[in-house]
Amino acid sequence: MMSKYILKHIFLVGFMLALLVACMPSCKKNDGYREPESNDKTKPGPVSNVKVRNFKGGAVLTYALPADENLLYVVADYKINGKTARQTKSSFFLDTITVEGFQFSKDYTVTLHAVTRSNIQSDPVTVTVHPDTPYYQSIRKSLKLAADFGGINISTLNKDKKSVGINLLTIDPVDNKFVINDQHYTNIDTIDYAVRGFATNPTKFGVYVTDQFGNVSDTSIVTLTPLFEQVLDKKAFFVYAQPSDGFIGYGGVMNYLWDGETLEPPGSPWQTTVGNTYRRAQGTFGLGRSYKLSHFVMYCRGYGYANPKVFTIWGSNKDKPQDAETVAGNKPGAVIGDWTVLGVYRFPDPPSGLAQGSTNNADQAFINKGVSFDVPFSSPNVKYVRIVVDETWFGLHYTYLEELTLYGVPQ
Repeated sequence: MMSKYILKHIFLVGFMLALLVACMPSCKKNDGYREPESNDKTKPGPVSNVKVRNFKGGAVLTYALPADENLLYVVADYKINGKTARQTKSSFFLDTITVEGFQFSKDYTVTLHAVTRSNIQSDPVTVTVHPDTPYYQSIRKSLKLAADFGGINISTLNKDKKSVGINLLTIDPVDNKFVINDQHYTNIDTIDYAVRGFATNPTKFGVYVTDQFGNVSDTSIVTLTPLFEQVLDKKAFFVYAQPSDGFIGYGGVMNYLWDGETLEPPGSPWQTTVGNTYRRAQGTFGLGRSYKLSHFVMYCRGYGYANPKVFTIWGSNKDKPQDAETVAGNKPGAVIGDWTVLGVYRFPDPPSGLAQGSTNNADQAFINKGVSFDVPFSSPNVKYVRIVVDETWFGLHYTYLEELTLYGVPQ
């Protein structure tokens, strides 16, 4: 027979469950943000004592809020280029609002309203801002355009790491007008890249810069003669095995790196493995003669696992370079023994934006056609090349790589 205590406990648990079930119909899921409701239709007072601090392409406005308990936010309305209207809101918790995206460094009108929970606006307050020269225009003015191997080199600084687009124009031979040849979107601080595929003839190029707000700079027009380059003869390549090179795994000898097979199957990759002692995912080979390298195209299996993510290319112009511990963390131009860093590279993220392990067919197609990497123009001539995979997509201590095609000029 149950004790009175147990019966009382069962009764209390049952009562609480019944109470929970009874409350469930009255609960409603909040699917999103809802502005606080109010029936007060009183017009709020305007903001006051507005102060302006201009910056590149925009301004920060500081103000005193009206003494209104029903206030929800302050809204700024303005046009950034004479036709495109923008609106920025700032919570009643703040006394500042940022307006940005202006096309030029000149006077622009900004209208401020205080807005209540009932969506009632205050009388307008109009202020004038005069942004400093916008980022995209500063970048356009500092562009450096120079002939590069097989094309044009475009470089500039983007110290504030703003999102910009660099747009390259070339002449369409059909109608003799400029058309977009390449678009390069970036937010890195140092912009330095080449667009290739041009013959070594005088070629007219146009370059302009855009920003995330749709502003477009003037176009810089230059005529340049792309420098000669050629595909290095892979038949002359040879393995130059060194004590610090990685252990070969599953028969993936380094010769497979230049066998002309970019896909597996039918080809096989260069593949390292973990041995009895630690060695880096590294391989060294000779080119057969001295070259000034211009760029290379890398073919991988895919994203994820042991595919290269961060890697370093070293080179040596010695006849028989001695082995050296070419450790990670060195910058281009760094020298260790007979070896010089030609470049430190990061394989681009999947174009789809999907996470590792979830990439799609378009991502695989991007990899299958090969990914091009530039060798800095200032890099020295080399007879030998060493590739060191510093990081794989899944952090593994071995790697595999289908093919490496090098371009340059014989010396």
